[in-house]
Amino acid sequence: MTWLLVAILSYFLLAIVFLVDKYLLGGPIPSPKVYAFYVGMLGILILALAPFVGFFVPGPSQILLSLLAGALFIYALFWFYKALQLFEASRVVPAVGGILPLFTFGLIYLVSLGEEILSFSKMIASLLLISGSVLITLKKEKLVTQKSLRISAIAAFFLALYFVSAKYVYLALPFWPGFIWIRMGGVLMALLFFLFAKEIRKEIFEQKVSLKKKTAGVFLSNQALGAGANILQNWAIALAPLAFVAVISALQGVQYVFLLIFAVLLSLKSPQILKEEISRKILFQKVIAILLIAGGLTLLVI
Repeated sequence: MTWLLVAILSYFLLAIVFLVDKYLLGGPIPSPKVYAFYVGMLGILILALAPFVGFFVPGPSQILLSLLAGALFIYALFWFYKALQLFEASRVVPAVGGILPLFTFGLIYLVSLGEEILSFSKMIASLLLISGSVLITLKKEKLVTQKSLRISAIAAFFLALYFVSAKYVYLALPFWPGFIWIRMGGVLMALLFFLFAKEIRKEIFEQKVSLKKKTAGVFLSNQALGAGANILQNWAIALAPLAFVAVISALQGVQYVFLLIFAVLLSLKSPQILKEEISRKILFQKVIAILLIAGGLTLLVI
């Protein structure tokens, strides 16, 4: 179950990355297209590892699949960032967290022709994780709307495609060569953003001019952390059996538990952060959600 520990660590780091992403999209870098472009282009830095990790050029089909997986990841991030820009996180996160594992389960079932399925206990564990993910982020006064659900479903679908395609890359290639080729796919998608949309080029150039050193430092530091989280998440995908890739996507509930912990810790220094958020009813909801996620993790370990 090494993949489970690796996945949990990746979601711990992703919780921090999510907080900073939300801050940057809320002001310093408001365009999701620009943000996805920068994230994709930074993937080229992974080439620095190529001489040290046994990088090689595989067959054409393996290259195409790897590039496709990387492109899907950046395209999915674009839709996720767009959703965060248009709607409150409390509308987007529960929808993506609930739909993503379902799409992933369905895609794995289709591509494996029904041969890769979870045991009954692991399926129950996944349902507990999904339920906890939705419950811990759901706010009664900010329920998911039809518009937010539509764009969240698009983001979840492309993320699911990425999870499944990345797993097939790692079934064919060693981890590091596969990961580097996937990141190159992300770079290509970022270049497509740049080349085929005038408005994106305009936004990128304008944002480049107005980007402050402090913002650039925060962004680069966050992306370095995000790169570490992405490596761990991909390693978990590579280690896990194909049927369990959907479970890795369902483990996002762990990320939301970490987000809640961070919010509480921040509130100790700045109590106003959680104003109007703390009540017996909300605390009860969070506790139930955490128990559901803990139950799902327990079933996975057993």
